[in-house]
Amino acid sequence: MINTPYKQLNNGANRLHPALQLLIFGAIFIGTLLICNVALIGVFGIKGIMDIASLNPSTPHLNNSLWVLQLVGTTLPIFVAPVFFAKVIVNDEHDYIKPGINFHWALLVLVFLLMFLSNPTIELLSNINLKMKLPHYLKGLEDWMKDSENSAQKITGIMLRMNTIWDMLLDLLLIGLLTAIVEEFMFRGVIQTIFVRWTHNVHAAVWITAILFSAFHMEFYGFLPRVLLGVLFGYFVAWSGSIWPAVWAHFINNGTDVVVTYLYQHKTISQNPDDQHLFNYIGYTFSAALLILLMLIYRKIALEKKPFPEADGEELD
Repeated sequence: MINTPYKQLNNGANRLHPALQLLIFGAIFIGTLLICNVALIGVFGIKGIMDIASLNPSTPHLNNSLWVLQLVGTTLPIFVAPVFFAKVIVNDEHDYIKPGINFHWALLVLVFLLMFLSNPTIELLSNINLKMKLPHYLKGLEDWMKDSENSAQKITGIMLRMNTIWDMLLDLLLIGLLTAIVEEFMFRGVIQTIFVRWTHNVHAAVWITAILFSAFHMEFYGFLPRVLLGVLFGYFVAWSGSIWPAVWAHFINNGTDVVVTYLYQHKTISQNPDDQHLFNYIGYTFSAALLILLMLIYRKIALEKKPFPEADGEELD
């Protein structure tokens, strides 16, 4: 048995039950979300918000307005809530954000390889997800899911219009890096730590958080591949004790989409980044096997870098 790196869980600074922690964190996030969106209504007005969200072509500066809605209405609350919770509510930024960098540099190389070698497995899960069919009596729900997915894709398409390399670099910063930081602070930082405390089982915490992470994005036909990504990110943090390997992985995943989309838009490459039929079953099998092997190597290096004392009975097999 190898002890989990969640070594600070005995810290006496925080006595709140994990269920109460989750409730408080949820209230902080929802409150921050409401405040930010009320501020947006004050700037754009309700009609303006609806025009932007519906991609009304007559909306002035539609692209810039979409970015303002995204950054202020979603990204900012996702950042503020975990930081406020960690610093003010539990007063334990080290355990709930995990900003430390005391991990072996080789983990970042392994994360780089894992993210690219996971592409066939992600494609397989995407194709399985796309074949999802609800019962006939849930047709209304299925139609709403498809409409929601199409709307999200249209919004993403507008935000990923990159006319110059500077547009690409800006998207790389905002979609790639900023999104990676704020989402990892919230999910693998605060939420995963709460579930580790609650379940006393790192594996359960990683999977529960990954499912919540995927559900949060409200993209139903990308649910399974996003769960896999969430699981990878979760173990990167659980085994290293640091948030940064997961941020790096998240950045690689998002940033690759930005760069490949830019190259496709400018006809530098011919392969459509939305194509979900790049690999065959041999590629899927090879990818899954390499994922397992590299994750075991990652775990070995991460846990040998610094032995952690047992905390509250959480152990990794």
